[in-house]
Amino acid sequence: MHATVGKAKVGVSHRTAWVVAAVAAAGLALTGGFAMAADDATPKLAKATFGGGCFWCTEAVYAQIKGVKSVTSGYIGGQVPNPTYQQVCTGLTGHAEAVEIEYDPAVVPYEKLLEIFFATHDPTTLNRQGPDAGTQYRSGVFFHDEEQQRIAREVIAKLNAARVFPGPIVTEVTPASIFYPAEKYHQDYFANNPYQPYCQAMVAPKVAKVRKVFKDILADKP
Repeated sequence: MHATVGKAKVGVSHRTAWVVAAVAAAGLALTGGFAMAADDATPKLAKATFGGGCFWCTEAVYAQIKGVKSVTSGYIGGQVPNPTYQQVCTGLTGHAEAVEIEYDPAVVPYEKLLEIFFATHDPTTLNRQGPDAGTQYRSGVFFHDEEQQRIAREVIAKLNAARVFPGPIVTEVTPASIFYPAEKYHQDYFANNPYQPYCQAMVAPKVAKVRKVFKDILADKP
């Protein structure tokens, strides 16, 4: 999926296994499966915000996961209020393409969302994912509390120490600022445009990978 994959020290499948193992080694992965919220209880939802390159890819990846209630594509980390897609594409607003995930941590914990994040994009290419180049495509974890910050930094340290990727991780870990939802046509883009050439080349392989590697936590199909 990325031009740098062929240069990796380990194969893609082994690298994914290392990502999962690194989270566990950091003492972060849950054991015994995922706790399900009681049927009569109102789920207490949390937010996670990730930038992993083109938000069409990232949104499609997380939309498949059990416990994820919504995934919104949008822009974060810039200086211009209410930016448009055209403005963000210039790279001059400072925003990153990102997704804001609303999820039930009793079903899928933040740690698991982070595993998926590092397993489905290249966190070593500065301001680039595959053919998409520019600061708007930077890798970023935008944390909502100190616990999310701690977990993200520990996982990155473990992955770097294990030399899972071909180079050091350049993912920024910064506080979540104002998140601006992208234009309506960007939402559910892959679901609505599965045969669009970019979707076929870039998004579909990531979706297939998640369905294979994280099959135990896929949401039931409607």
